[in-house]
Amino acid sequence: MPPRQKLLGIWMLLTGITLFAGLFCALWLDSQLQLETGTRILLWLLSLSGGIMLLLIGIPLEVRLFRPLRHLQVQMARLAANPDAQQDYPPEGWLQPLHPDLTRLRTGWRQDRAKLGEARIQGAKDAARIRQELEALLQVLKIPLLLCDRHQRLLLFNPAAEELFAGNPALGLGRRLEELLPAPSLTDALKHLPKDGSARQLLLPHHNRWYLCDLRRVIASQGEALLTLEDATERQKSDQRWRKPLSSLLPALRGHAANLATAGEVLSSGGTSPELGQRLQNAMHEDSQAMGSLIAELAQLLETLHLDQGQLSDTWSNDLWQALTPGLKQDGLTLTPIGIPLWLRADSPSLLALLQRLLTLLHTHTGQTDFETEIQLGNNRVYLDLIWQGEPLQLKDLQSWADLAIADETLSPRLGDILRRHSSDWWSLKDSDKRFARLRIPLPPAKRVYPPLPVIEARPEFHDFSIADLPPPTSELKKLPLNQLEMVVFDTETTGLKLREGDRVISIGGCRIVNGRLLAQEVFDQKVNPGRPIPPASTRIHGLTDSDVEHSPPMSVILPRFREFVGNGVLVAHNAAFDLLAVTLEGNELGIGFEMPVLDTLLLSRGLDTHMEGHGLDELAERFQLTFPPGTRHTALGDARVTAELLLALLPRLEARGITTLDDALLLQAEVESRNKR
Repeated sequence: MPPRQKLLGIWMLLTGITLFAGLFCALWLDSQLQLETGTRILLWLLSLSGGIMLLLIGIPLEVRLFRPLRHLQVQMARLAANPDAQQDYPPEGWLQPLHPDLTRLRTGWRQDRAKLGEARIQGAKDAARIRQELEALLQVLKIPLLLCDRHQRLLLFNPAAEELFAGNPALGLGRRLEELLPAPSLTDALKHLPKDGSARQLLLPHHNRWYLCDLRRVIASQGEALLTLEDATERQKSDQRWRKPLSSLLPALRGHAANLATAGEVLSSGGTSPELGQRLQNAMHEDSQAMGSLIAELAQLLETLHLDQGQLSDTWSNDLWQALTPGLKQDGLTLTPIGIPLWLRADSPSLLALLQRLLTLLHTHTGQTDFETEIQLGNNRVYLDLIWQGEPLQLKDLQSWADLAIADETLSPRLGDILRRHSSDWWSLKDSDKRFARLRIPLPPAKRVYPPLPVIEARPEFHDFSIADLPPPTSELKKLPLNQLEMVVFDTETTGLKLREGDRVISIGGCRIVNGRLLAQEVFDQKVNPGRPIPPASTRIHGLTDSDVEHSPPMSVILPRFREFVGNGVLVAHNAAFDLLAVTLEGNELGIGFEMPVLDTLLLSRGLDTHMEGHGLDELAERFQLTFPPGTRHTALGDARVTAELLLALLPRLEARGITTLDDALLLQAEVESRNKR
């Protein structure tokens, strides 16, 4: 069906030509013939009747035929994308008799789908139960775990792995393991894993950290490999702190012990002269003293090892208070955190036990039941303060407390031992208001600044075993089916539309489609400091102001991260020419290329519905009943997500027209572009 504008233009042109021709004919005949008034009126009516008839016929054709045809085309496009789409455009006008047939087709399609769904329910119940049990297990498993297929694509990772690789855009379903851990030894080890499932271990250096990696092949599988990771950096550093002195102490001890043994044997034989016996006794005395010194050194080394801060880990202060609260409630005590939460380094179990015991001692000493706590940044330290209303503690009280054991067990550490483990001490001081006192404990600071990531939802997307059935990554990309591609849908917001004249990116958003599914948690969302003011006209569109981006990283930091997020995926955007230009212009300056194929949902929509109007993102979202969550329109991530949903709605219609591979889709885009240029 031709576009409405074209039909309207043809109708108006024919009507105009007919009216002007009738008018010219009427004027000419009226000038040539001397007719009576009634006859003249009849002449004029007959001359203009053709144009009037075309004018009157066009209106009912538009109302009764052409508009119903357009509505039917929209409804059929919706049904092709989703058979459960709302029926907003039932057949109307002269097409109304098609309503029962269309309803029957729609109902039959739904019934067939329902029967197929019911046939899968029984098998799906067991699969769902196993999946839920697996997800529950992975949620609580504290060991970072990765599962990859025979092509080293990630099929599964657990929240512990997500925490370990926090901020690394290479962690995602379907991504290559070599992008996450680019170690040749790991790649080689995965290729030569024993088929009986026995484990292999590697120590992998990565980003100034050491990871102890346990690898094993999954038995009765298609070549999948299971990896467990442990951050062994602190352990390695701790080992180095005691291995080197121990390696010098042990040979010296062995030497002195051998000397003593030899001298003892000679003396016990009884065949020595008095002079030789005296010399041997002197030598044994010297060796004994040397061994005593070495044993004292060894004892000090073991004590240092016991107090080694390699056992300390980054701890968020709010997590510390949350873990402390239940035990205090049992003792009738309350602890109220004040101030700004901070990161600190601590042996959390022992520090919790220390605070629990301290609050009990403070309650006994002061009679108070309500305490406050505050974390403050000091000079290269973090101060943990316990606050109460009253007088500060005496030094002698703190000294006596340091010798108290944490618990009544024989080998329980003392409070002072825990302080020394943290290279710390304590003191008590009066607040400036003279009403409150506090016990201050300085602790090592952590390098982290920002609060911890929000808690992951109950059922995050961290596994997809169907990825293993996809073609190998070495397959020719353009020959792959569209629903088997890894696609990254992205959008940008900029300071303006004149990118070649200096306008810059201020926000990039992206999401990932793997195996025909939009992964809700595989997202990239980052504001960018453009290094130039944002015009008010642009702010009215996307809502971003200079203050929103002034503390954001520049594009030189963000673009490499976005390129890592894209990986080997196919880029997708709506009106991709603009967004691709936005990243490639700045990418050229930074030496970052985007050479992968690009799909444009605008061109695909025009190729599918050549004669339909409205291919903007808003019009297509309304046509396919896609919704923008409140406040997400004209945000980079919000537009990218809707574009991804639009692409998934277009895929079944592309397949129905024989466009099944990436090469087919790129050819369709090229045809649309060439047609638009003509």
